[in-house]
Amino acid sequence: MRRLPVSSDSDLSDLAQTPQPAPNERIGRLPKSLQWLLMVTVSLGFSVLLHEFHVPAALLLGPMIIGIIMGTNGATIATPKPIYLGAQSVLGVMIGGSMSIGILTSFTHDWALILGVTALTMIASSLLGWILCVRQVLPGTAGIWGSSPGAASAMVIMAEAFGADARLVAFMQYVRVVIVVAVASSIANLWVDPELAAAAGTYDWFPAIDYGQFAITLALVVGLCVAGIYSRLPSGPLLLPIIITTILHINGWVDIVLPEWFLGLAYAAIGWAVGLKFTPAVIRHAAYALPKILLSITVLIAFCASISVLLVVFMDVDPLTAYLATSPGGLDSVAIIAASTNVDLSFILVLQATRFFMVLALGPPLARLIARRTAKFNPGPDVPLS
Repeated sequence: MRRLPVSSDSDLSDLAQTPQPAPNERIGRLPKSLQWLLMVTVSLGFSVLLHEFHVPAALLLGPMIIGIIMGTNGATIATPKPIYLGAQSVLGVMIGGSMSIGILTSFTHDWALILGVTALTMIASSLLGWILCVRQVLPGTAGIWGSSPGAASAMVIMAEAFGADARLVAFMQYVRVVIVVAVASSIANLWVDPELAAAAGTYDWFPAIDYGQFAITLALVVGLCVAGIYSRLPSGPLLLPIIITTILHINGWVDIVLPEWFLGLAYAAIGWAVGLKFTPAVIRHAAYALPKILLSITVLIAFCASISVLLVVFMDVDPLTAYLATSPGGLDSVAIIAASTNVDLSFILVLQATRFFMVLALGPPLARLIARRTAKFNPGPDVPLS
């Protein structure tokens, strides 16, 4: 197979700093305030439309799709980092508030199968990363880091720290997230009974709530978000709220109150943050490898779907719950989809969180091991970051 050239520093600098105007980049010529107005307005309308058709995770999927359209058409805006980190913390608190003592009991009873399913997923993703590296689909170790099943933002950060091209890793990770969200939402939409979906889809967007508990929840979100940032944990603003809120909620020390409209804002911020990463520069840089990347993502999704059968057979889990539990998307996106469907949310969160922690703990050493083993096949250095 023909060896793909590795870009130089000057190539990447030109790519990042001097993009040539193109017809599909006209949105970027609009004032940023107008770009934001356009994205928010269209996202709102599109999300409402998806919600009316009872599409699971419409409040995530709608903004994500509009963000991709905006990003690939030259938008120059980005979700402000504090808002994105705050949205992660909101989601972490929501996940922690969904945990119960029953989940921990379930894990202790079935820990061997849960860890086995998680390990199979990691082995499959590592094999795909090894193939991408050996076949020189991407330079250096980008394919290895990009194949990691989950913890997308953390893998991008770690990949950059270990010298891989963070943009290519981000491209692989977020393409997978978008595809997983689309596939999982479609399957959930087809699986759920239409009458049940219609009943579940009727939301009271502004319900009567305990404003005192809501204020406590907001304080928890802000405090744990700041603590997560300063903890320097990978994905700390998501991870720390999950851990702390789970402890507080299981012990009955806090009652999490997150009204639908507030969760919708958090979902939208996460959707925009993912969608806007698909810029013309990044897509041009990775276009040569896109077919093989899509094939590897398809294989991973199919493999995870096949091992979900183990949960159905050995644990008597319903098929949709099993599929979402093993789906190789991000913990945040899968949690949003699961929360909008009639599934066992707690069980899904156990498996997704288990894989999240295993990826964080074992992902870097696995990537370094595979990189060393494949050095003779792909001896060139990782692409320098501009």
